[in-house]
Amino acid sequence: MTPQTFNDWTNCLVNDCKINLTKEFAQQRLAVYRDNQNAETQKFISLYGEQHLNNIIQWFNQI
Repeated sequence: MTPQTFNDWTNCLVNDCKINLTKEFAQQRLAVYRDNQNAETQKFISLYGEQHLNNIIQWFNQI
């Protein structure tokens, strides 16, 4: 299931994936996801779509 809210997303990352959502981690991920030419970003878009990418960028900005 793809998280639809900030709370669902953070719960998924922290509790299910055991990822520590630090400011540094968020900045690293934002550098990737803001680069539309990045292969990882392109793969993310192909799997989840641009709307979810925009959600993820917004949610990482909240961290």
